[in-house]
Amino acid sequence: CFLADVREISTSREDVIQLQKTLLSKILCGTELNVVDVHEGISLIKKLLRQKKVLLILNDVNEMEQLNNLVEVDWFGEGSRVIITTKDRGLLKSYGVQLIYKVQKLQDDKALELLSLNAFGRNEPPDKYFELARRAIAY
Repeated sequence: CFLADVREISTSREDVIQLQKTLLSKILCGTELNVVDVHEGISLIKKLLRQKKVLLILNDVNEMEQLNNLVEVDWFGEGSRVIITTKDRGLLKSYGVQLIYKVQKLQDDKALELLSLNAFGRNEPPDKYFELARRAIAY
């Protein structure tokens, strides 16, 4: 289960509830559940997923409360894995994460290729955007 942009999405209680519902729906194969508040969402996650082996990826987490509302070590079945992406290494340490992997910066040529694929649908930017793309990856 991949939950993207947790930082941006969890700005209100309603947003957190929606993230909890999305988590449950994705893992329970589309089952839609009515979640009234954050505490009920936590209870449902614990109750319905405690026997399930899950792979959960939380993207762009920036606050402890986001983790507390979505995941705890003992909420999922044996063999489950949780991957958290964040810019705040201290957050991971405070949360007790056992293994922290620091992603290495892409080399300039690979960064340019990735940018070009996403922006232009090809391996290199068009000539008129080449210098702008170079400056963007250097930033």
